[in-house]
Amino acid sequence: MTAYPELEAAKAAWRHQPPPQCLSGKAILITGAGDGMGRALAKTAALHGANLILLGRTRAKLEAVFDWISEHTRTRPVIVPCDLSHLGPSSAESLQSQARAEYGRLDGLVHNASVLGPKIPLAHYPMSEWEEVVRVNLSAAATLTQALLPLMLETAATHAKQGSILFTSSSVGRKGRAYWGAYAASKFAVEGLMQVLADECAAEGALRVNSLNPGGIRTAMRRQAYPAENPADAPPPEARLDLYIHLLSDAAEGVNGQALDARTWPGVS
Repeated sequence: MTAYPELEAAKAAWRHQPPPQCLSGKAILITGAGDGMGRALAKTAALHGANLILLGRTRAKLEAVFDWISEHTRTRPVIVPCDLSHLGPSSAESLQSQARAEYGRLDGLVHNASVLGPKIPLAHYPMSEWEEVVRVNLSAAATLTQALLPLMLETAATHAKQGSILFTSSSVGRKGRAYWGAYAASKFAVEGLMQVLADECAAEGALRVNSLNPGGIRTAMRRQAYPAENPADAPPPEARLDLYIHLLSDAAEGVNGQALDARTWPGVS
């Protein structure tokens, strides 16, 4: 029996089949790597050859992903327990130093971690919870990006390959919907952050910056957002991973500043 049956089942429906070692030698940091989409992406990226920095809030979950990757691949993952609601410039700089010491490079950065917050009318939204959602979903992404950009630019220059920064987005970050509050507002802001950074990187061409909305997938956040929904009605995270792997690989060179949707993206160039 395969070590990753969910992935094998999903790959049959992938629209893009990445080469087996298309991420070989690359170092990639994934936030929210202990659960849901982040966990699935970490395992799949490792199977495609990437060395991974697994960042997440819960050490036990990160250790489980670390153990799986160590058992089933020849890559070298590291774990970084981190509560993004408390991430500041100094701790982000320490993370860059750790990546430099461990791998001497950083080729990819996936901003995947986010929190939902309450789904209630804006008139009743607690501002303390609003601020926490914005800190995790937006401010931490900006802080982390700023700290890691120098190493990513050095890596691109040394290896003559574009680095990739990828933001996991949401449909409610592109069209507002009642009761989605700070989550929707923060995702709209993430789209703006992506566009600003992509435009800044366009001239030099060393980095490409995009966002990807994976659509409704079977995760704990999905269950929290739609408690009455049958979880089996949503596809597993593995169903969308072909596009993540593509955007992290050299095959996506030149794809920059795009707000992509996994459900409607007709193909890859």
